[in-house]
Amino acid sequence: MGALLGVLFHAIGGFAAGSFYLPFKIVKGWKWESAWLVLGFAAWVLSPFLFAYFTVPDLWNVLMATDTNTKIWTFLFGVLWGIGGLTFGLSMRYLGISLGMTVALGFCTAFGTLIPPIYGGTFGELLASGSGQITMLGIVVCLAAIAIVGLAGMKKEKEELEAGVTNEAVVEFDLKKGLMVAVISGILSACFAFGLEAGGPIAEIAFNSGTKEIFKNNAVLVWILWGGIATNGIYTLFLNWKNGSASDYTDTSLPLSKNYFWAMLGGLTWYLQFFFYGMGTTMLGEKYEFASWSIHMAFIILFSNVWGIYFDEWKGASAKTKRILGLGLGIIMISILLIGLADSISNFF
Repeated sequence: MGALLGVLFHAIGGFAAGSFYLPFKIVKGWKWESAWLVLGFAAWVLSPFLFAYFTVPDLWNVLMATDTNTKIWTFLFGVLWGIGGLTFGLSMRYLGISLGMTVALGFCTAFGTLIPPIYGGTFGELLASGSGQITMLGIVVCLAAIAIVGLAGMKKEKEELEAGVTNEAVVEFDLKKGLMVAVISGILSACFAFGLEAGGPIAEIAFNSGTKEIFKNNAVLVWILWGGIATNGIYTLFLNWKNGSASDYTDTSLPLSKNYFWAMLGGLTWYLQFFFYGMGTTMLGEKYEFASWSIHMAFIILFSNVWGIYFDEWKGASAKTKRILGLGLGIIMISILLIGLADSISNFF
């Protein structure tokens, strides 16, 4: 039952992650970097601190109590993840929600899921158990499904180019640039999973200080996301200076209140993925927490593609390409069930 509840939490987090860019798209008149900085402040500074404040007793002492080495590594993984998050936003800017998320998250899934058990020396032990083998099968199926969805995205772009169709849903479409940043994003975004693992001692201190087990990772998120805002803040402020867009924040000729609202709502929505990811990881248990990353990524891809369909990003695709997309999304759901029900399925063998 715990595993199924963990999958449910990952589903909610995946929906938040797959939806965060929607409010961001409503921002009017601001340069990308201005909107991204406001979104980032809400996602990586304001939201994590507030959520942790209300769920972690004696939060500040918990954040400072662990050894320096743990704090540095957790923060540094956050910095690397921040670069991944930055290029993640750029990948959707150049490829759209569907293709951008799918390519980035395909790499993110592979690195974030497999490296922790390999690094921790538990990979062989995992493969020796029936439930572990089914979990690994689910991960392999998940990666195959992501590749199928990515193939559908590539066919869609090829069909649109051959037909001379301009997809208005992705105004700044640039396949070459988009694929480059999506690959970088996918690899570095996996550092979030490493940061959560490195911050394990922080979570333990939070738990021993009276935090409910399901919320113990909220303290770790603060350190990881501080690293994320450091990276994104430096880059976006540089772009503000380079592009002369610093005036965006105070330009009264623009709908400032609405822009701040929508950008910060996008940030809050993005943070919710981490909040529910932390709870989902806890519910899956220590043995299978490595599978959290695959489940989380699969749900993000599922919901982001649903939004991509809703916003006509697949308007120029052929019926065959849409069937390939549907096949990939269906297989993703099968992979989620395999991972979430691994213990139950293994009992039948």
